[in-house]
Amino acid sequence: MASRVRRPEHGGPPELFYDKNEAQKYVRNSRMIDVQTKMAGRALELLYLPEGQPCYLLDIGCGSGLSGGYLSDEGHYWVGIDISPAMLDAALDREMTGDLLLGDMGQGIPFKPGSFDGCISISAVQWLCTANKKSDNPAKRLYCFFSSLYSVLVRGARAVLQLYPENSEQLEFITTQATKAGFTGGVVVDYPNSAKAKKFYLCLFSGPSTSIPMGLNEDEDGEEARESMFTNRRVPYRIARQGLVRKSREWVLEKKERRRRQGKEVRPDTQYTGRKRKPRF
Repeated sequence: MASRVRRPEHGGPPELFYDKNEAQKYVRNSRMIDVQTKMAGRALELLYLPEGQPCYLLDIGCGSGLSGGYLSDEGHYWVGIDISPAMLDAALDREMTGDLLLGDMGQGIPFKPGSFDGCISISAVQWLCTANKKSDNPAKRLYCFFSSLYSVLVRGARAVLQLYPENSEQLEFITTQATKAGFTGGVVVDYPNSAKAKKFYLCLFSGPSTSIPMGLNEDEDGEEARESMFTNRRVPYRIARQGLVRKSREWVLEKKERRRRQGKEVRPDTQYTGRKRKPRF
């Protein structure tokens, strides 16, 4: 019961919870910034976007723009939608490069069909499961959200929604509405045995269903399981890439390792990897 009290969605609507004081935490709190950025990086990995190709993405519940800033750093263009004016003001103060829109995702996503190559959302979807007024119907709001999201995505695109479900019943409730709207996919759980690091990612496909990515895990010694297809090292690797010379051996090795983490087939590393070839005569 104590854990339920701590859930912010039980205290009122999100536009009231995320006031100016709360918005400042997403600007000044280094731990909160780090956690949000890492989750955005993980969500972007699970989108499985084409390598080296800028995409047009939707960030639902964009808040102060932490996720959007990560998308920009990775070379993508994005539009963010959020219900909190205070959070959007914080994003404007940070001079985000993406476009920002004030709106309620429970009333639908107001864009033309096929507008986006993918969608991410960090810690937002569970808010739709709570009725903050008599006219709110969580099932209808979730269906309206998912059906409009399905429409605005390019066919075959993915949406990765990180969320904090209250229990297994709520998670099933959310996925049921996504399925009714036309999505296929499933839930990826990272670090399922960790009370603090455990994260849920709802991976939705707007086209033919493909295999669900594996969740991150840890062995008994706290190290990452080698059989995992993905890791949570994307943010440190991105920082390290800033100092690499393009086309150098280190740059090539880092790029190959990144593609392996995405589950793609990559040729093994050899002494000739990244070697500069002599010009042909």
